[in-house]
Amino acid sequence: MSRRRSVMSEQLKEELAKDLGFYETVQNEGWANIKAKDAGNMVKRAIQLAEQAASRK
Repeated sequence: MSRRRSVMSEQLKEELAKDLGFYETVQNEGWANIKAKDAGNMVKRAIQLAEQAASRK
């Protein structure tokens, strides 16, 4: 079974989870047990941050 390479750093994922309010789930149960909605919101937020960073250049 192949492992996917994460695009986001562990630190960024943790920061986003904290900001979005589900970091406790990550700490207690791991990333595999977050809700799909939370994962989607995390990706949306990461995209927003990337777009903001790109617009500053």
